[in-house]
Amino acid sequence: MKLSTRARYGLRALIDLGLYSETEAVSIQSIAGRQNISVSYLEQLMAKLKHAGLVESTRGACGGYRLGKPAEEISVGDILRVLEGGLEAAQCPGTAAEQNCESQDICVAKYVWKRINDSITQAVDTMMLSQLIEESRKKHEENNICLDGKEDRT
Repeated sequence: MKLSTRARYGLRALIDLGLYSETEAVSIQSIAGRQNISVSYLEQLMAKLKHAGLVESTRGACGGYRLGKPAEEISVGDILRVLEGGLEAAQCPGTAAEQNCESQDICVAKYVWKRINDSITQAVDTMMLSQLIEESRKKHEENNICLDGKEDRT
């Protein structure tokens, strides 16, 4: 399974949003600048994430984006499904609910695909955005980078 730039950039954007939107909404331009993502591409991603309820936006002078629900309630799987669709590494008709595979009675390879897909699902659904935000906070501290974007000179 290879994730597209939509997933990689979208996850980075939500981690950034979690870090910087605690006290006020964050502009799409500031996220794009910090994450080195084009504003127009980020607008497309945010529209999908907003439609799914993972982010919310506010218009006006103090407008911008915030997480649509607490980071503890947003899994990496939620984000990836919105931006990528399904997360299956391998699609096998023998593992589908309708089971319309000609060889389903004798094929055992379907167990391999099912186990891989189940492992991916378990991994991304148990990893929460809040964990990634906290790890990012630690990395900022370790590298003496303040969350306002300036180096800590203390």
